[in-house]
Amino acid sequence: MADDGNLLGEFLRARRELVSPAQAGIPILGQRRVAGLRREEVAMLSGISADYYLRLEQGRDRNPSVQVLDSIARVLQLDELTSAYLLGLAAEKPKRRRRAAKETVPLGISKLLGAVPFPAFVEGRYLDVLAANPLAAAISPRLVPGTNRLRDVFLDAAEQALFPDWNGATAGLVAGFRQSVGTDIDNPRLIELVGELSLASPRFRELWARHDVGPRRGALIRFEHPQVGELVLNREKLSISDGMMLVIYHADAGSADADKLALLASATLPPADLSERPAALRQGIGEQ
Repeated sequence: MADDGNLLGEFLRARRELVSPAQAGIPILGQRRVAGLRREEVAMLSGISADYYLRLEQGRDRNPSVQVLDSIARVLQLDELTSAYLLGLAAEKPKRRRRAAKETVPLGISKLLGAVPFPAFVEGRYLDVLAANPLAAAISPRLVPGTNRLRDVFLDAAEQALFPDWNGATAGLVAGFRQSVGTDIDNPRLIELVGELSLASPRFRELWARHDVGPRRGALIRFEHPQVGELVLNREKLSISDGMMLVIYHADAGSADADKLALLASATLPPADLSERPAALRQGIGEQ
């Protein structure tokens, strides 16, 4: 995990390594021993001194102005969301470590999960599955309360097999996770989870080191489902509160994917109980 005492410096180093000289408009003369931009190149393009930029990366200056950060964000070609994350890093003040508060799904959302006719679950700030309906488990048996999306997608072979574009799925997952936890890097739960995944998954370790920040939002998701084959669903992510998200999968009306989803839904229905049917209907069934 990154040095939690200098997250701003870790972020700057990681992001400048992702910008090539050509992208920054710098001619390449001879061999380069560093990936991406050099410190002095970022400083020059940002309009600040090389010594000052070095102090930022080394954590010796942690209070740059908004103007300086905006200039650096432009050079590093950060999008709006990642630029806002950079500003948050500089504004962050040291905090005492605190244990994560228990995430509780609102009662109304729990009722909604039982009523909505689509696969749906609630995802917590650390991508824990906090609640789910039976249809969600029909998409993946791991979409049940008590699991964690990061652990499953990175460490469970069966879950990985659901995603034909696993590399793309994992990149978006980690970027959204970093946006979700923000600069609260001293939280014991975050330290434990990132440490575990960094040791167990080279892919997670690579993505976490990039410091990508992305939105937790809806998207078109392609699954390779063991029962119905290719399944393309719309994924909606709706913010509830305190970092919790309601996630819903649905298919385009009238599509083959809608038929496949209906087939999976039918498999989740409990067996019919004849004792609850009208007497005349029970008699008719018995005479067949």
